Parts: sequence; C-alpha cells; structure tokens
Amino acid sequence: MQVNIIIFGPLKDITGTGNITLYDVADSDQLIQQLHIRYPALSEFSYLVAVEKEVITSNKVLADNYTVALLPPYSGG
Repeated sequence: MQVNIIIFGPLKDITGTGNITLYDVADSDQLIQQLHIRYPALSEFSYLVAVEKEVITSNKVLADNYTVALLPPYSGG
C-alpha cells in the first residue's frame, strides 16, 4: 500500500521536497510518526493534516493511494 504526501509552505523546506510517498502505513498516526523519524524538525512545527482533502483531528485509517497533505498554519485578510 502506498500513500502520497503533499507538503506545503515552510514544511516543504524541512523535507526538501513537496511530495513524498510512504509505503505500508496503516493510519495517519503511523504516517506522522514515520515522517517525524525521517524529518525530526517536523516535530517542532505545528501543522494540520488533511486526508483526501478533509482536515482530520484524530487518527484515520488510510487506504492504498490516499493523498495526505501537510498544511502549515496560515492567515489571510
């Protein structure tokens, strides 16, 4: 199973890319854990996680080819 991750804003600077693919992650908690292991500086930032274009606030089971987005805080006017 593969999950495609799109990364925005300053989070992209941490990872050095705007797209990452992870394999064999069962849920969003496991995905975030793997990203924090691979990119420790991510754990120092606050960001939202969206799964299939829906912002989540708790763990979500992932399916093959799901898209997950990491969204930094934003403001507008």
